[in-house]
Amino acid sequence: MDKIRLLHFADLHVGMENYGRLDPATGVNGRVLDFLHRFDELIDYGLEREVDLVIFAGDAFKTRNPNPTYQRAFARRVKRLVDAGVPIVLLVGNHDLPTMAQRASSVDIFRTLDVPNVVVGWEEKVHLIETRRGPVQVATVPYPVRQRLLTQDDYRGLSIRDLDEKLQAIVAELIQAMAQQLDPDVPAVLAAHLSVSGASFGSERSVMIGRDAVVLKSVLADPAWDYVALGHIHMHQSLNGDSYPAVVYAGSPERIDFGEEGQPKGFCWVELARGKTAWEFVEVDARPFVTVRADVRDIRADVRQAADPLLALRQEVAKHDLTDAVVRLILRLRADQETLLRDRDIRALLADAYFVGGINREVEREARVRLGSLAPEEMTDRELLAKYLETKNTDPERAQTLLAHAEAIFGGESA
Repeated sequence: MDKIRLLHFADLHVGMENYGRLDPATGVNGRVLDFLHRFDELIDYGLEREVDLVIFAGDAFKTRNPNPTYQRAFARRVKRLVDAGVPIVLLVGNHDLPTMAQRASSVDIFRTLDVPNVVVGWEEKVHLIETRRGPVQVATVPYPVRQRLLTQDDYRGLSIRDLDEKLQAIVAELIQAMAQQLDPDVPAVLAAHLSVSGASFGSERSVMIGRDAVVLKSVLADPAWDYVALGHIHMHQSLNGDSYPAVVYAGSPERIDFGEEGQPKGFCWVELARGKTAWEFVEVDARPFVTVRADVRDIRADVRQAADPLLALRQEVAKHDLTDAVVRLILRLRADQETLLRDRDIRALLADAYFVGGINREVEREARVRLGSLAPEEMTDRELLAKYLETKNTDPERAQTLLAHAEAIFGGESA
């Protein structure tokens, strides 16, 4: 039998509008379109290669209450897969959860309407999914929420640390119980939206809602599973080395901020078979984030060939490809150069950027001379000159020579 073709992605966060502006053609923020374009890109990839199953490991939207336009955009793309006969698992992430357990999540509408080929992972459960190349067992672990997993008796008298440990233990027990339910002859995937010990965190910390329960990697790295599809952490990473099964964060398909500037973005393409699963990371065309760091403090007006700090800045900017990028400039300059570097001139140098995320001027100002407890009027001429030479970093031997010559002048004046 052919291996089952699985596409794993996560953390779409439709509705992320930072570093964007309104797109007049659609009426939607341009950064929201970036995330939707990445969704389109991975769907195109999957359909072109006859994908059998798609697992979305949580966080469809930025907020718990997405506006109808964003919900419609997400649903249209899910429909493309459904119409192609491709089952999709929608795991409930922390951004999808309502503020109260009794309320619906942002993806519950698919479960309510019983949309064909759509499985909403809102509880810890093993789902048997039929694909065109055979059955797959998918165990879903939505984001662990204390109010759902802990009873009132569990809360009484426990510290926050104790609650974290109790929740961690409950999640581990649920995962191990699902592993015991598996048919050993059918490929099995564990899909979970949570934090795993040993994982490297990134910008998700800045958009995270609530506290995290961290699950031990050893709980997930069970050979009962053929692949562990994770969501929640935006940095793509594989946590189990060369051991089986692969425990993988797909990462977010689009960059959220400059904390993700150097990270590749994409999804995972998995060839699934019992005991013989292989996978690869597929990078997408995410919008680049570029930081330009320029230091023009050494450009002096008395240096003929490089007196213009704007010219030096232009040369530094030219070293970077800013085309359609979100850009920030960190500029170090002296106080006397501030008037030579006007904001409109700087922005003109960044004209190729999609969006200028900020121009940070770090101005070096000369430190005021500290005279101790004395006022200048209370200091002798020699003391004032010595302090001046000190602030100018004059060589000590030369300073003594100058002071010696100055004594004659000071003496002559006093005579």
